[in-house]
Amino acid sequence: MTSAPNTLIRRARPEDAAACRAILRDTFESTWRPELTAEAARAFQSEDRPAAYVGERGLLFLVAEIGGEVVGFVDWNGDFVNALHVLASHARTGVGGRLMDRAEAEIAAAGFPAARLETDTFNLRSQAFYAGRGYLEAGRYPDEEWNSGLTTVLLVKVLG
Repeated sequence: MTSAPNTLIRRARPEDAAACRAILRDTFESTWRPELTAEAARAFQSEDRPAAYVGERGLLFLVAEIGGEVVGFVDWNGDFVNALHVLASHARTGVGGRLMDRAEAEIAAAGFPAARLETDTFNLRSQAFYAGRGYLEAGRYPDEEWNSGLTTVLLVKVLG
């Protein structure tokens, strides 16, 4: 198990919505914004994508809480991990690993033989994190979500 002492991993509650939206905005600024076209960045902000996403799926998240503060979350559907986000101030502390440990265990317990997720080619830190967890590249294709000329990498990990 990954280290992250004093981290509580639990199901999200309605009162976690604001923290989850803030985490999405934080990771947008620290990871995605430098890679996007100005138009794509404006669209993210004007459409308030964090609010829409948290409103739709937020109560399905597992969150990481430290000292009463929600500092990260993971979301998956079936065998596909939709999102793993950790506040930049808590990056590389083991929080992401703890969240993925639980997500992978629950995916396996649901009977799926593998977990799948996507990242982008520019996100070398994410690719290294997942490679260290045993994920292997299974494909590359244009990233259509951001309309910024990015390339998505599909990663797969056999569970069990």
